[in-house]
Amino acid sequence: MKYLLVLAVVWIAFWLWRQRRRAEIDAHRAAQHAAHAKTSSAAPVAAPQPMAQCDYCQVHLPLADALDGRQGRYCTVAHQQAAEG
Repeated sequence: MKYLLVLAVVWIAFWLWRQRRRAEIDAHRAAQHAAHAKTSSAAPVAAPQPMAQCDYCQVHLPLADALDGRQGRYCTVAHQQAAEG
C-alpha cells in the first residue's frame, strides 16, 4: 500500500511538471509565431507587372524587359533578328 501511495505521488508530480512544460512550450511557440507574422507582414509585396509574350518562342516576360520590333515583341535580340530577318 505504501508503494502504491509513493507511485501515485510520483505520477502526479510528473503529470504536473509535464503540464507546466507544455504550457511553456506553447507560449514560446506563440511568441515565435507572432514574431514571424510581424516580420513577414512587414515585407512589402511587389505590385504585379504587365506581361508580354515573345512572338518567336512564346515565352512570357515582363513588359518592361520585352524588346519591341517591327513585327512584335521579343525576349532577346537574337529572337528579334531571327523573326524579322
